[in-house]
Amino acid sequence: MYDKAIINGKVYINQSWEFVNLYIQGEKIAKISDDFFDALEVIDAKGLEVIPGIIDPHVHFELDLGFIKSVDDFYSGSVAALYGGVTSYVDFLEPTDSVKELERSYHERLELAKKSVIDYHFHACIKNPKGDLEAYVIKMKELGMNTLKLFTTYSDSDRRTYDKEIIQLLKLSKQYHFLIMAHIENDDLIRLDDSFTYKDLTISRPALSELTEALKLAEYTRQTQGYMYMVHLSSGKTLEALIHNYPDILNKHFFVESCPQYFTFTEDALKRKDGFLYTFAPPLRTEQERKLLLKYHDAVYTIGTDHCAFMKKDKVKPTLHETPLGIGGIEHALGIMRYHLNDEAIEKMTKRVAYTQGLHSKGEIKEGLDADLDLFQLDDGYRVHGNHGTCDYSVYENLPSAGRVISTILRGKFVLKEGKLIKHTGQLIKGSEFL
Repeated sequence: MYDKAIINGKVYINQSWEFVNLYIQGEKIAKISDDFFDALEVIDAKGLEVIPGIIDPHVHFELDLGFIKSVDDFYSGSVAALYGGVTSYVDFLEPTDSVKELERSYHERLELAKKSVIDYHFHACIKNPKGDLEAYVIKMKELGMNTLKLFTTYSDSDRRTYDKEIIQLLKLSKQYHFLIMAHIENDDLIRLDDSFTYKDLTISRPALSELTEALKLAEYTRQTQGYMYMVHLSSGKTLEALIHNYPDILNKHFFVESCPQYFTFTEDALKRKDGFLYTFAPPLRTEQERKLLLKYHDAVYTIGTDHCAFMKKDKVKPTLHETPLGIGGIEHALGIMRYHLNDEAIEKMTKRVAYTQGLHSKGEIKEGLDADLDLFQLDDGYRVHGNHGTCDYSVYENLPSAGRVISTILRGKFVLKEGKLIKHTGQLIKGSEFL
C-alpha cells in the first residue's frame, strides 16, 4: 500500500501531458501508472494539472546591502514562494574573497535558512578575489555547492571580479565541473552620477553594458570550454546576439537565465508616478527589447525571479544612489511566466533548473525522484491578487496570470493544501555536479 495516490489529474511528464496516476511512498515518487492501487490517502486531482515543484535558482532573502536589508527573511520569503508553487530555491552567500570567509559566510547563511518552510540550496559568491582561486573552489565543493557567483560590475564596492580571474575560474569550472553564475554588466559603461533619480536608471545601466559584456564572456567561455550561467538577462538584443554569434555554446556551456519582470514590463514603467517601485538591476528595457525576448524565448534556458523585496517607503528616495534595487515576485512567477510562454515555462522553472544547479533528486515527475508536486488550476480570467510575503506591494498586482497553485506537496507531504499553509520545515539540499 502506498502512502499517497494522486488520481485523475493531468500530469506533466517529459514536456507533455498524460492522464496517469501518481503513487508516493515516503518522500519519493514510487510509481506512475494507468492502474489504481491502494493508498492511505487518495487525492482526486480531477480538473487540475499536476506539475513538478518549481525550483527558483535566484533569490535574495535577508540580503544585507549595508544600508538596508531585503524585507523577506527565509521564513516569509519561503512562505511566499510556497504559495507560488516553489518547493526549492537557491539563495546566495555573502560575497567573500577568501576560503576562511567563504566558510564563515556559509555557516552564517545556513543558520538563517533554518527558518525556511521549503527546501533550499546555496550559491557561493565571490568578490574581487585575492587568494588562491583553486583553493576557494575546492572549499566551495567541500561545502556541497557547485555554483559560484561573480560580478563583472560593482567595482565601487569591491565586488567586481576582473577578466584575468574570470578566465582562470572558467578553466577551473571545466576541471572541477561547477557552474559560474555571472552578473553580467560592463562596469565601464555604468554611470553612477549623484544627481540621478530612479527615472535615470536606464541611462545609468544601459542595455549596451549587458550586450558587450555578455559577448565578451561568451567568447571567454568558448575559448576555455568552461561553464557559465548568465543571471537575469534583461535585453532581447543581448539574447539575439548570443544566438547569432555563439550557437555552439549557448545553453551547453553558456547558459541564459531571465526573469518574469523582463517579459512583463518595459522601461516605460519608470515614467509612472510610482516608477520607483520598478527599480532593479539590470533595469527594464524598451518594448522592442521585450518583444525580442519573447521572440527568442526558446534560447532562455531557465527562469529565476531575482526576488529581492523592499517596502514602498524604502524605495522612495530622492536619488538613485539611495534607492535599494530589487523587487519581489517569487509568489507570482509561475502564473506570470505560463501566461507569457504557456507550458514551455514549466521546463524552464523545473527540470532545467535542477540540471544547472545539480539538484538531481528534483525537477521532474519521475519514479525515484522527490515527490515535489504542484496541483495547479488553469484559469483564463485569473489575475494576480495578494501577497504572502512581507513586502507591502507587488508590481504584478492585477496583471493577467495563467492560474494559481491550489496545493503543493514537498517530499511526499502536503505543505500547502487547498490554499492553507501546513506547518513544515525545509531542509538543505546537498547539490551534486551539474554535468
